[in-house]
Amino acid sequence: MQITRATDYATRVMIYLATLPPGVKAQKVAMAKAADVPASFLSKLLQRLVGAGLVASSRGTGGGYELAGDRRHITLLDILEAIEGETRLNACLAYGPSCDHKSVCPAHPVWQQAQKALTDVLSRASLGKLAKEAAANSALHCNEPGDGKNVAREGTA
Repeated sequence: MQITRATDYATRVMIYLATLPPGVKAQKVAMAKAADVPASFLSKLLQRLVGAGLVASSRGTGGGYELAGDRRHITLLDILEAIEGETRLNACLAYGPSCDHKSVCPAHPVWQQAQKALTDVLSRASLGKLAKEAAANSALHCNEPGDGKNVAREGTA
């Protein structure tokens, strides 16, 4: 199993949004640059994140993108599942009759344990915590042209 590039990009975008002060909206250009995400790919990711209720968008003057909820309650598991769908290491872990061998397969309990470990780790990794780490590891704050508000951007102080 490997996290897709889309999930990696979405995670970077969400961490960027989590570094912004509450109420500050980010523009696509700033997000693409700060998260090092191709602009052509960003729109697709934002559609999924908005659809999953993780990001809010608004149009017009002063519009842009911001987290839809509290950064302390949005997790890496939320992001992963918004982009990839439900997390399953093996088809046999789906609820219901997904595999005829579940009850006798010696590997099934191992898959269950690995699945639980993965989802536990990802559900404990909140954007609030990751944003604090990002802010501590680099100076990310400057004014975005045209809006006069303090927003996060890579490499400035």
